[in-house]
Amino acid sequence: MKSASVKDIKTELKHFSQNDLIEVVLRLSKFKKENKELLTYLLFEENNDDLFIKNIKEEIDELFKDINLKSYHYIKKSTRKILKIVKKYIHYSSRKETEVELMMHFCIKLKKLSNKHESYDETLDNILNRQIKSIKKTVSKLHEDLQYDYNREIDKVLS
Repeated sequence: MKSASVKDIKTELKHFSQNDLIEVVLRLSKFKKENKELLTYLLFEENNDDLFIKNIKEEIDELFKDINLKSYHYIKKSTRKILKIVKKYIHYSSRKETEVELMMHFCIKLKKLSNKHESYDETLDNILNRQIKSIKKTVSKLHEDLQYDYNREIDKVLS
């Protein structure tokens, strides 16, 4: 089955009544966890971005606490998993400030983790460097005042 374009879906949804739209949304929420999470964000958290960021930062903290530090393999695997989760939440919010805040928090936690662990591997440094590069690219699209503030934070992470 081929998916319809967004334009076609939008046109078709205009013909639905409010009750039919509610049924479609509820049915959609039953199929994938990500659909339900996105609907939760749109309905309950989109208007309060600060609370959303705070909750995600707490989740990131918990995920970093739960990393198995006995093997470097598990550290790398867990770090990639946390990054995947953070990027999923970033996609829910379309604000660049949210993206920068969450990625900065991830990088700070990753830097602390890599400083804490004794054995050295370039993989964590590469992940950190790629994310810093991505943050800088996103920051360059923001207002000048925000750019200055975020660039100072990036410098703190790098030092």
